[in-house]
Amino acid sequence: MALLDPQPLHPALWLASHLARGTTPCVDTGIPVFSRQLPGGGWPLGGLVELLLQQPGIGELRLLHPPLAQQSLPVALVQPPYAPQTLGLDLPEQQLLWIRNTGKAADSLWATEQILRSGSCGAVLLWQQHIRSEALRRLHLAAQCGETLFFLLRPLAAAQDSSPAPLRLGLRPAPGGIDIEFIKRRGPQRDTPLFLPLTPTLLQRHASVDRPLPAPLTARSILSELVG
Repeated sequence: MALLDPQPLHPALWLASHLARGTTPCVDTGIPVFSRQLPGGGWPLGGLVELLLQQPGIGELRLLHPPLAQQSLPVALVQPPYAPQTLGLDLPEQQLLWIRNTGKAADSLWATEQILRSGSCGAVLLWQQHIRSEALRRLHLAAQCGETLFFLLRPLAAAQDSSPAPLRLGLRPAPGGIDIEFIKRRGPQRDTPLFLPLTPTLLQRHASVDRPLPAPLTARSILSELVG
């Protein structure tokens, strides 16, 4: 018996053997072979996307560069492990919000939630080592308030934990690029990782160029600037 397409019954339904077509808008990844592996054909807006890293600095920002470069609103980096380089990100200084680590995870989570609910940023990247399941749910619900591109970056060991994120990817370094493991997606399981070659960044090609870093903000100092 031929399988019926369940999406006419409800847009949130799909066959497990097929990628979901997606009911939310998406942003192009800028990498066609990668986009074809994602429900909706791109990075979903208005929800939590988890990037689980074997270690920071393996090329995750180069993977995200195409959608970040498309943003007209500010891009917020919350508690990054290293000082961000505007040249490497290829973003104007005035478009980058760097929220430094205050030593309290609760402050970073609070700041991220306020940014997502305000809709004042086009993209938010949050780095966390440990995060509770209830905090994940709060962030996912906050992201659903708008159409912000929201990435949570945390250790690969968290792949065994439950998460409300509809898209979870594991990133490992590989010679000349990265391997992407599809831990969770709305569609069939992919048993083998997808290898993506990564070209050198602007920062690597122009390492001698000196450009000042943007001044970091504390988590509690951003709300008035974002919402007025």
